[in-house]
Amino acid sequence: MKKRVFAICMALMMLFSMAACGNTAENTGTATSTDGVYPVTITDHAGREVVIEEEPETIISGYYITTSMLIGLGQADKLVGVENTPEKRPVYGLSAPALLELPTLGTVKEFDLEECAVIDPDLVILPYKLKDITPSLEQLDIPVLVVKPETQALLAETIAMLGDAAGCAEKADEMQAFIDKELAELETALTDVEEPSVYLAGNSSMLSTAGPEMYQHCLIENGGGKNVAEVLTDTYWAEISYEQLLAWDPEVIILAADAAYSVEDVLADKVLADCTAVKNNAVYRIPNAIECWDSPVPGSVLGCLWLASVLHGDVYPAAEYETAVTEFYETFYGFTPELN
Repeated sequence: MKKRVFAICMALMMLFSMAACGNTAENTGTATSTDGVYPVTITDHAGREVVIEEEPETIISGYYITTSMLIGLGQADKLVGVENTPEKRPVYGLSAPALLELPTLGTVKEFDLEECAVIDPDLVILPYKLKDITPSLEQLDIPVLVVKPETQALLAETIAMLGDAAGCAEKADEMQAFIDKELAELETALTDVEEPSVYLAGNSSMLSTAGPEMYQHCLIENGGGKNVAEVLTDTYWAEISYEQLLAWDPEVIILAADAAYSVEDVLADKVLADCTAVKNNAVYRIPNAIECWDSPVPGSVLGCLWLASVLHGDVYPAAEYETAVTEFYETFYGFTPELN
């Protein structure tokens, strides 16, 4: 029996007293369970050893990455709270519309601890940026997993962790097998291709980009391109200047799926008139009708396939990418996507 009032007070005191910074080292997520066997011990991406005594019946996902992941793993019915603005994620409405009515508890930078305490879930899943509030949740006697799927390997670990935690390891294995198969076939198709230089622009600004510490870098590499921003050391979106972008002179410019500006805006930017990508009209936006494939959701593999079809359509035609999109969402999300 949880001592609710005392626990909530203590947790809130701990939350407000914590420093904003913490250890940024990545840790390998591991689990010791088999499907549906509890207790399970999981080492999350904050290096924390988390014991989950019983299969969770209620889960809060404070991160759209893991919300999408849980839907794909067949666990949508267990969700009792999600991140803010779920209505901006088309895949929710297409695959699990009931999620749009759930309580919302925050973003990658904040989390509503009080609302979480009221809901009292069996498991909470948070992004790495919120790792410092885990002691507050532990005071509430709520298991919490911290994830940081910013590389292809870490994304695979996250899928495995959620599969073990939620009792759906077999489905997690199936999802990972699909991803591995598509990436392996793509690698074979792109053998010996010449990799064009690619600049991936962020959602808020054309002059915001991702270095090697972010998943977007993996997407470019998987798709057969070379990230011009690979020299950056920023662990989040980096702001650059026009001068830097022109010095890189990318052959291709890719806009984030949820960019607040258009391909036409970039092509009309007079400052970029001498950029090779602009001169050749090689500016594209990642499809966004379902979800943002340039973020490490399970469907991000489809972003890799789309990029390959753009960069290397002669060896990886768009039809291959479209077939994979249909198979993926029919298999894991229960709907047939409409493709343009």
